[in-house]
Amino acid sequence: MKNLKAVLFDLDGTLIDSEYFHFECWNEILADYGVQLDYPDWLKNYAGIQLPQNAKNLLSTYAINASLKDVVKRREALTLERLKTKDVELMPYALELLEFLQERGLLLAIVTSSPREDVTAIFERNGLGKYFTLMLTRTDVIQNKPDPEGYLKCCAMLGLKQEECIVYEDTINGIKAAKAAGIRCIAVQSNLEVHPSLSIADELFLDLKAAKTALLEAGLF
Repeated sequence: MKNLKAVLFDLDGTLIDSEYFHFECWNEILADYGVQLDYPDWLKNYAGIQLPQNAKNLLSTYAINASLKDVVKRREALTLERLKTKDVELMPYALELLEFLQERGLLLAIVTSSPREDVTAIFERNGLGKYFTLMLTRTDVIQNKPDPEGYLKCCAMLGLKQEECIVYEDTINGIKAAKAAGIRCIAVQSNLEVHPSLSIADELFLDLKAAKTALLEAGLF
């Protein structure tokens, strides 16, 4: 990929260590119904899945008698409230990679299934927004991941061909979206247990440092 011009990033679990944050938010709500998830269960069955679908799955799995619409609304409100008052840590080597790519003149973009107001709240606290030319959220698309709409729209807005971009993702839905859009996808996931399910990615690494090393070894710069 000597013609690499842009790197498109998922946000949750790829650049920010948000899975535990989302896990805690769900447990705060589920406590009202006498239900508590454990973290391995969260990672296996709920990480990387859209909020409405997770809410539907949880209500069904635990036979919770509550309105899906109300639960989704409560969860969205709680998430935004917590994001405004609590820092979400960056994934290991995230800042190092972003600075490395930016120094080499590559365009950087976010394509996330989180709503825009959540991403804005996160960036206001951690300052990551300065690295990105474009930010596409679930607020900006009709179909979320695993649909390729977000990645296709991102390429179009950047004025680039898919083969001029690569994607970093951490979940199967994100990888499916990138691959369906025809973009090379690098998966970064520290949980070895889910690696077999991510095998459709073009490459798979344990962390962003290893992914960066692979880019250098591939002679992309």
